[in-house]
Amino acid sequence: MTLSDLPAGNALLNAASTVLLSLGYFFIRRERRRAHRHCMVAAFGVSCLFLVSYLIYHAYAGRTVFVEPAGFRPVYLAILLTHTVLAAGVVPLVLLTLYRAARQQFEAHRRLARWTWPIWMYVSVSGVAIYLLLYQIFPQPPAAPPAPAARAFSLQ
Repeated sequence: MTLSDLPAGNALLNAASTVLLSLGYFFIRRERRRAHRHCMVAAFGVSCLFLVSYLIYHAYAGRTVFVEPAGFRPVYLAILLTHTVLAAGVVPLVLLTLYRAARQQFEAHRRLARWTWPIWMYVSVSGVAIYLLLYQIFPQPPAAPPAPAARAFSLQ
């Protein structure tokens, strides 16, 4: 696996999270609590793997700027902005929601999950959309890699 493979791998992890979140919702609606728990814990694990992979990729590759087509750039930036803000905000929500479930505070868990689940789902789906837009539909030229100080640790 090379550095250039990580964006596709990250999109696959986001897609897997989307599937697990959907299954978790499906199972809880049918009162299959154990299956729900397994799916949600797996979604959390996959999301953690995504975060590690994402940070490694951007530590070495820098960022890719959406330039062309210029007319679509505002749409892309709107998706990216909402994705980024919600991705940062969903982390404490997910942790607190999982904590409440682990402590068997199911009423509090349920109230918070009604906010956490749709935000987490949006972040996962929009992550896949960003990958498709940036690397598949409108491939952008790679930006300059980050400064050497940003690459303090090495994969080799």
